[in-house]
Amino acid sequence: MDAVEALATEETPHAETTHSAHSGPHGYSARKDDHVKRLRRIEGQVRGLQRMVENDTYCIDILTQVSASTKALQSFALSLLEEHLRHCVADAMEKGGAEAEEKVAEATAAISRLLRS
Repeated sequence: MDAVEALATEETPHAETTHSAHSGPHGYSARKDDHVKRLRRIEGQVRGLQRMVENDTYCIDILTQVSASTKALQSFALSLLEEHLRHCVADAMEKGGAEAEEKVAEATAAISRLLRS
């Protein structure tokens, strides 16, 4: 299993989780176009990795590009997490109660997954 497959496999259960109460504008909504552009660049990097393997590129050169792709995904994840904390968690904390506790638990779990990756 390659790094991209591992990421997809790891994230699939979380991606299937839907929170109907979470519909509507999210913390990232204001920068949605920027995020999509960024993800398309990362997608291009990953496709470039595939081409490198198909073209029998030197191992170290491929690993260098894997590292760059990984850093790009990590940077994207941190940006998204920051926006989540500033928007979703902050709003929930203002309201207080169970929703605040849920948002803090979600953010903590997300941080934990990022640290393990």
